[in-house]
Amino acid sequence: MTCGILLLDKPPGLSSSGATQRVRRLLGVDKAGHVGSLDPLATGMLPICLGDATKVAGEVLEGAKTYRFRIVLGARTATGDIEGDVVESSPVPAVDPERRAEVFRGFLGESSQIPPMYSAIKQGGQPLYRLARAGLTVERPARTIRIDRLDIEKWGSDWLDCRVVCGKGTYVRVLAEDIAVALGTCGHVGWLRRESVDPFPPGSMVDLAEVEACARSGRIPALFPADAAVSHLPAVRVQGDAERRLALGQELDGGAEVAFATPVPAPGSTVRLHSGDGRFLGLGLMTGDSVVRAKRLFKPMTQDASTE
Repeated sequence: MTCGILLLDKPPGLSSSGATQRVRRLLGVDKAGHVGSLDPLATGMLPICLGDATKVAGEVLEGAKTYRFRIVLGARTATGDIEGDVVESSPVPAVDPERRAEVFRGFLGESSQIPPMYSAIKQGGQPLYRLARAGLTVERPARTIRIDRLDIEKWGSDWLDCRVVCGKGTYVRVLAEDIAVALGTCGHVGWLRRESVDPFPPGSMVDLAEVEACARSGRIPALFPADAAVSHLPAVRVQGDAERRLALGQELDGGAEVAFATPVPAPGSTVRLHSGDGRFLGLGLMTGDSVVRAKRLFKPMTQDASTE
């Protein structure tokens, strides 16, 4: 059974869901899910969890992401990118480098951001982009985002090429619009590429052509193991009868068969579970002081279990 994480270099013009389903069909896997949507316009790293690796997808969402993008100054579009109709135009003032650097520093750290209407966020069971296409605009609550780094790499009279390292939930299209406003004009994204998603290395992507070539020859492209996505979580090692009891949904309260990370994870923490011989078993939840139970286990452990 195929289980692992494919780092797809998503091509332009394809939605994240469309890319994921194409990979799933090509590789013949039952389950697949992408982590962190990319707009059809965008290219770059799209982690796709295959098989039981879908059980760790939520942990990948927590990682920082690195993007390169172009801000086209002087025009705002309905979608926030080059694919939308221009809805506002504004002169582009001359901004000296010191002032520009000051503006960029102002975006570092935590701030609030209102998600765009053209996004996959659901409201009332409907993705916002469907409402936007119907000409509707609804109120969206602001979200707290984090910008760790924001640099200008190149610039022209009416454009800026930028690089950002940001936390989850950050919409680069909105960031680009906000930067343009801070510079005294309006703007939109001309192109966008995601270079990396923590904890995965940036130079490890596979393109669709390679996936298709592998499928034709009956091979599986290079995958990261599922536990690569949760290396930041504290580890709990179980062995002997404790492994069987986990699979039955029982809590483990310390003992010789259970070894916790040091310091022992606090109650409420998610942990990664490993067998005595190092196999990754899935995710666990600390339910008390030195007490752990299964949260999401992989099939080798749960196939004979009554609960999960």
